[in-house]
Amino acid sequence: MLPYFLREGFANLRRATFSAVASTSAIAVALVLVGVFGIVGYEASVVSDMLREQASQMEVFIKQDASAEVEEALHARVRTLPGVARTEFVSHEEAAEIFRREFGEGASAFEDPTFLPASIKIKMDPEHAHPDSMARAADVIEEWRGAEDVVLNQDLLVRVAQNRQLINAVGIALGGIVVLAAIFLVANTIRLTIYARRLLIRTMKLVGATDRFVRRPFLVEGIVQGFLGGAIAGGVVWGLYRVFLQQIDHAPLSTQAELVLVGGLLAGGVLLGWSGSYFAARRFIQNIELH
Repeated sequence: MLPYFLREGFANLRRATFSAVASTSAIAVALVLVGVFGIVGYEASVVSDMLREQASQMEVFIKQDASAEVEEALHARVRTLPGVARTEFVSHEEAAEIFRREFGEGASAFEDPTFLPASIKIKMDPEHAHPDSMARAADVIEEWRGAEDVVLNQDLLVRVAQNRQLINAVGIALGGIVVLAAIFLVANTIRLTIYARRLLIRTMKLVGATDRFVRRPFLVEGIVQGFLGGAIAGGVVWGLYRVFLQQIDHAPLSTQAELVLVGGLLAGGVLLGWSGSYFAARRFIQNIELH
């Protein structure tokens, strides 16, 4: 029976070319929007991770009168904190050299920049780079012997976390709206196609054809439309992303990621076409009266 369903499904596309083109175009447009939202969300996530990495650093300034033993003990204790990825000890001399390098000629106003305190730079793991956890760690460190002050960019961490949640929420909401609109449009198009062939469907049901038998060619039609729409959307999104990369200095997605993107759009198109045709055909065919 499968060859019959395939043959009838493709025949339906030829019989109703305009509606098939309309459904395929709707799926393609919807998936282009979903793909663009996905890429924008990915790039926003990359930027967010970069900002989060920058904000996940703390610096512990050591008291001027602390001995070398106290500095070493403090450094060793800092490394035992949960979530610490790596640490770097900056001596008085190294702090002075950094000061001269960053301020250039302006550093000459200070005859002896070694007044700068020694410090310990801390890089936290991404899992622990949260405003609350880093603030608690800073409070703990400030109580330790030899620690003068702990500096962290908590405001940036808070903004990064809030913006990331907002971007995710907006992306999910817009993507869901686009997908639902595409399913609705495909379902309506399939419903019009079924309505145009209601007399044939009624005849088939009168001679004993089940609703499932009648419905399957329309499912094939929806799947083909979805596949074509997904292929068009994959090509458009890939082309737009390549044009975007030419305008900025940014590393492109890996080949594997690009294949996943195009494959996901193809799969999404097939799913949209199948779901739209399934719900439309199931409901409409059941409501066709036999008398």
